[in-house]
Amino acid sequence: MSIARNTAYITFAFVLQKILAFFYIALIARNIGPELIGKYFFALSFTTIFSIFVDMGLSPILIREVAKYNEKAKKYFNNIVTLKLIFTVFTLIAIFIVINLMGYDSFTKNLVYIASLVMLFDSLTLTFYALLRSHQVLKFEALGIILYQVITVILGGIIVLTVKSIPLLIGVLAFSSFLNAVYSFTLAKRVSGIKFRLTIDKKFVKYAFVIATPFFLAGIFNRVYTHIDTILLSKLAGDIYVGWYGVANKFVFALQFIPSAFVASIYPAMSNYFEHSKEKLKETFERAMIYLMIISVPICFGAISLSEEIIISLYGTEFINSILPLNLLAVSLIFVFLYFPIGSLLNASNKQKRNTTNMGIAMLINVVLNLILIPKYNLAGAAIASIVSQGVMFGLGLYYVNTVIKYNKKLLSIRMLQNIITASLMFAMVVFLKGFISWIFIVPLAGLFYATFLFIIKGYSREDIKSLLKSVR
Repeated sequence: MSIARNTAYITFAFVLQKILAFFYIALIARNIGPELIGKYFFALSFTTIFSIFVDMGLSPILIREVAKYNEKAKKYFNNIVTLKLIFTVFTLIAIFIVINLMGYDSFTKNLVYIASLVMLFDSLTLTFYALLRSHQVLKFEALGIILYQVITVILGGIIVLTVKSIPLLIGVLAFSSFLNAVYSFTLAKRVSGIKFRLTIDKKFVKYAFVIATPFFLAGIFNRVYTHIDTILLSKLAGDIYVGWYGVANKFVFALQFIPSAFVASIYPAMSNYFEHSKEKLKETFERAMIYLMIISVPICFGAISLSEEIIISLYGTEFINSILPLNLLAVSLIFVFLYFPIGSLLNASNKQKRNTTNMGIAMLINVVLNLILIPKYNLAGAAIASIVSQGVMFGLGLYYVNTVIKYNKKLLSIRMLQNIITASLMFAMVVFLKGFISWIFIVPLAGLFYATFLFIIKGYSREDIKSLLKSVR
């Protein structure tokens, strides 16, 4: 199956999943309120951090090594699944000990225990899909992603509209994850022809841990970086703050599928250009940065200008305190979007360790700032920590990109300035129109204004449009 078709399958699945998950969270929030959804977010974030100790960076190894040496698929698969089952036991024990040491009430602890099942099934599913990916069969994974989310939304929606039980809502996630694990295991066996047996090969284990270490570290940095604000808000401020912060965070970062899908389409080209044409690599990087500026800057300004309308319309008046973190997190979205091509270029140029180091530095800054700022500023403190750490990671990444290619700093600076000027005018237009028409109708008008004015001031050209369409085909 072609790379383009595989990319299309998985991209479509992730986009649909994000859309369904977005409205599902809004449905939960409107019906159970900020404090209970705060507990929901906390339980899932807490176990997600621990999930890396189940995977240990082994799933990417399975994809990479089996793709290279298909004859070793059985050995790799059986060993990795066996190791994961062993790690799961120790991880579940660690979760039990840590959550009890943190002094949470029995209700919250029970939510964490149920969420641990989600972690277990998702980790196994990751391995089964990794085997399918190593055979370049992604259509089954795409279908599994969609079915998982559809089942979750249907069953969860029924619970939300009837009994409004948080334990049952997390139980629905566990049930959907279990079905996904069974589905992916069955397909992995059928496609690969492997019969699973508990296996431990000491020589393989040593080899696997050596090559998995960078992936393991990256996993730790990513999970801690992404979820530590939720954990610290819960402990230092309270679950209701987690609920207010969580819906704003989910809204902003649900949009990450945009740069993720875009970068997935250009990463193979970056890898090729690194070996054969640094000039084309430079052009590809610059275009990617410009395109993502054109998308992220208006989203940032638009979200800020309509933050009150968005929060109240989607989540209800109980979440009015989510407006401030939404405004702040919208700023960090620009750094998030623009780091995607930076990270991809570093990976394509064999600087994965530098990428991981950047993430580690950003994680440490994020943790320290959260510890300092949350006790003083709660919601705003967590959001400011996110902006600063994302900005640092962006700055570090851009610095090291310059060691690979000499990109045109003046060009990117001018393009960013053009986008900011256009977005500022759009912001003023939106604020003015809010007094006359619904924000639902303002959004397309603002988008049309932005695209038109930016084109007039030469923020992009017809050639840019043609190139963009070509890159995502």
